[in-house]
This record gives sequence, structure tokens and C-alpha cells, in this order.
Amino acid sequence: MANTNSPKLSASLEQGVPPRVRFCPSPTGNPHVGLVRTALFNWAFARHHGGTLVFRIEDTDAARDSEESYNQLLDSMRWLGFDWDEGPEVGGPHAPYRQSQRMDIYKDVAQKLLAGGYAYHCYCTTEELDARRDAARAAGKPSGYDGHCRDLSAEQIAAYEAEGRTSIVRFRMPDEALTFTDLVRGELTFQPENVPDYGIVRANGAPLYTLVNPVDDALMEITHVLRGEDLLSSTPRQLALYKALIELGIAKATPAFGHLPYVMGEGNKKLSKRDPQASLNLYRERGFLPEGLLNYLSLLGWSIAEDRDIFSIEEMVAAFDIKDVNANPARFDLKKCEHINAEHIRMLDVKTFTEACGPWLKAPFAPWAAEAFDAAQFEAIAPYAQTRVTVLSDITANVDFLFLDEPVEDEASWNKAMKEGSDALLTTARAKLADAEWNAEALKNAILAAGEEHGLKLGKAQAPVRVAVTGRTIGLPLFESLEILGREKTLARIDAARAKLAA
Repeated sequence: MANTNSPKLSASLEQGVPPRVRFCPSPTGNPHVGLVRTALFNWAFARHHGGTLVFRIEDTDAARDSEESYNQLLDSMRWLGFDWDEGPEVGGPHAPYRQSQRMDIYKDVAQKLLAGGYAYHCYCTTEELDARRDAARAAGKPSGYDGHCRDLSAEQIAAYEAEGRTSIVRFRMPDEALTFTDLVRGELTFQPENVPDYGIVRANGAPLYTLVNPVDDALMEITHVLRGEDLLSSTPRQLALYKALIELGIAKATPAFGHLPYVMGEGNKKLSKRDPQASLNLYRERGFLPEGLLNYLSLLGWSIAEDRDIFSIEEMVAAFDIKDVNANPARFDLKKCEHINAEHIRMLDVKTFTEACGPWLKAPFAPWAAEAFDAAQFEAIAPYAQTRVTVLSDITANVDFLFLDEPVEDEASWNKAMKEGSDALLTTARAKLADAEWNAEALKNAILAAGEEHGLKLGKAQAPVRVAVTGRTIGLPLFESLEILGREKTLARIDAARAKLAA
């Protein structure tokens, strides 16, 4: 394979023809963030150019596909804010959009490929294939299929069938180099010895991905295929198949291909479905905003500007150009992902933030009884909490002191804050708080005055009060928190802490 020049836009875009792209996941397990990145780039590409996004479900693997995963895919697309122009629940001129409902189409195409001489039956057994591959490796030659059944005579075919052998259908690759211009990687050339004839139909008649994917792209008139780098090696096969489909009158044209960079996890390894950071559901459960997650995923191979990481999805669509995608692998950095999500949380108006926190303010996330929750108190504390949380699920631990009968016991925080003399400080602070007006400024002055009596600055003086009232050394602004919690609960918690210290 050789890469000889920089990528260019496809001819259709240069001519102003709106693109047709597709997102075609398999419904197997939880959606993967790498899959989401692929969906995002296709969606942004289509929207930027005023094109069409086809959402297609590749569900021909009955052993692994499930209806639960299918519904999860649709739900995930909706949560992320992706709309599609053709596909499940929307319909379109190329329905159906689930491959399991298109089997007759693939069978018909396979028969036409056989009849036209573009494909042939291969009767080689697994043992024969393995033996010949081993021999090729030992001789230092390519170990792909060696074309054994490519030109069988009628007598040889009859003999194999008389033995009771089954056959798969293989596509006949051309004996010449294949070159194409990848929209991300430039001009690439594949030599024929590296792309042998390949299977398109199993022995049981079931079509393989190598057939159904390009056939669907052809029939759905897809103009641009943007997909992961792991599928790059299959592109010359599809180019040859497209040529055959065009000659048979099944396809109108060959799409342009762009292969997106790998998303890497730890240890310079490709992020896999088994990686804990890979599951989209994890980010939903933690309370990532779709806008924050998509902003970060867009940076895995693309950027809006060298000095800018935070932007809206609308800004991404306006700026997105496939030729700006970087071919180098992109490393998934959870801390940066969290940082970007936090910035998007800050950008929400308070009402939207308050509403978004809703799921984490009740069972099963909230540790307090439902009747203990006070919406007015939460609305009052929300502006302060919004500046502190990284993900929406953080809200629970930030505001639990308001709605629990007693603050959460944190032994480490207690030991850190309750030093020698803390009991005396709390006694003084309690007296001054009891006499203070109940607003944040007055409460601050009360604790400041208590600290001065004990030779402590405000930071040292407020630490025992914070732990007594909230249970933690770190949290929301203390004086605003005390104001919202109220005089009665504040004083009662300081009394409880003094009693604990005395014991």
C-alpha cells in the first residue's frame, strides 16, 4: 500500500451535488464511543453540505444481534441529538433499512455476480485452506486465498459436488493494482497479491458483510463512505465489487471513501468495546451532556481551530470539513473529556441546568427520602452547584447536606478539620451565628469574628463549621449553603458536632 498525495474533495461535492452518507452500526451490545465519533462525523458532514444521512442497521449476524441492542441504538441516536433523513422510524425511498429484511436483494445480486463471471463457487475445505496458507507462509509468500477454485472446469465442479462438498461464493479480484484517493489519507494503492479473492456468501447461503455493505451503499446511492480506519483494508475489495455492480447496472457510481483515525485507549492500543471508557451508556449514566461528549469526540481527529477546544455542535456543523480530519490516531483522554463537559455545564442557563439534574435528585441516585427534597432549596443552591460539578451525577453529593437528616459522615474530613480547639471554636461560632442575620454576608462575618477570637483566619475558622454542617471539607460556598440550609438545621448540626467532640 502506498500513499502518494494529499486528499481532495470528491467530484460530486466539487460539482455542488449534496452528499448522501450513511451510518450503519450492528445492534450488538452497548454503543461504543468510537462508533459515536463515526456517527458524528457522518452527521456533521451531511448537515454541513446540506446532504442526506441514511441510518441503516446491519443486523445479519443472528447469533450476536439483538432487538434490545437495536432499540438502544435508536435511543442513543436520539439522546445525542442526531436526526436522520432515511432509516428506521423515518422510512425513505430505499426501505427497508434493516439488512435482515433485505436478504432477497443480496441473493439476487449474488446470482447476477455469478452469472456475469464476477464471482465463483469455492469448494475448498477449511483444512485445505489452512494447509495452503501455512505452506505460503513457510515460503515467505502472501497467505491469502490462492485462487484454487477460480477457474474450475465443469468436470472438477461436478466431482467436488459428488463428494458432497459445500461451496462459498468468492468475488474475483482483478489481477492489477487498485488506486483510490482517500478523503483523509490521500492517494492509496493496493497491490493485487495483498487483496486476494474473498468470500461474499457463506456455504449456507447467508450473505457476508463484504457483499451486503457495498450492495446497500450502491442501492441507496451513497456518495461518501466515512468509516473507521480498521475497514481501510477492505476498500480495494469494495472498489472492485463496485466496478462489477456498475457494469451489471446495479450501482450508478463508486462512492468516495474517507477512513477516520483510530481512537486509542491506554497503552497505545485501539479503544475496544471491553475498555471501561468505551461504553456510551457509561457517559449517560454519569450525566455527561450530549453537547459536551460530542464536543470532545469531535476533537478525536478534527479541530475547529488550533487554539479552541470548546464549541457548540452548531458551530462544529458550520465548520466541519472532511479534508481537515487528521489521519493520525487520536488518544481518548477521559480527564479532557470531563473538563469539556464541565465547560458545557457552565454554559447552560440555570433553569436548564436545574432541569437536567432532575434524574440525580431522586431514587435510585439520591440517598434522601423523596419527601425530604425541597425544590425551592435546590433552585436556590443550583447556581453555586453549577460552577462545581463536572458531570450531572456530581450534583447528588454536592447538595445531599440539604435534604438528609444528618450530614454524610466522612471520617477523613472530620479528622482533617477537627483539630485541637475546634470544640471551643464551634461554641463561639454557634453563639455568633445564633445572633446573626440569616444571609450569606452576615454569616461570613459571624464566622470571621469567631475565628478572630481564637486567632484563626477565615479559612481555618470555617473548616470545622463546614464539616459539622455538610460532612465534608470541600463543597459549595459555605455561607450561601448555610443561608439556604436555614438557622435551625445549621445550629442543630453544630450542636451535634460539639457533642461528638465532647464524647
